[in-house]
Amino acid sequence: MDYLVRLSTQLLQQMDLLKTQIGRLRVIGFIEGVSFLLILFVTMPLKYYAEMLGPNKVIGMVHGLLFVLYVLAVVQCKIEYNWPLKKTALALLASIVPFGTFWADAKLFRQV
Repeated sequence: MDYLVRLSTQLLQQMDLLKTQIGRLRVIGFIEGVSFLLILFVTMPLKYYAEMLGPNKVIGMVHGLLFVLYVLAVVQCKIEYNWPLKKTALALLASIVPFGTFWADAKLFRQV
């Protein structure tokens, strides 16, 4: 029973995360970062070593959509929280570096 209480508390905290723009950016950034790592370490090796093109196409399209959502979310946060240009540029650069969105979450997005 204690486990269910802790689980429900964690789920409610996750739902609270989606109520703010920075929370939505953090969620999108995490998912975008995972999709980028999937492309680099799973689908690209499958494409070039096993000649399996399907996973790369599917995950690639999903990652492309998540990338666009991430950029839009960064721009929205820049406007809503009046971020300086340096912070905005770092957040955008984080999306093209492996593990970058995880760094941005820890160093940039939790400071708001």
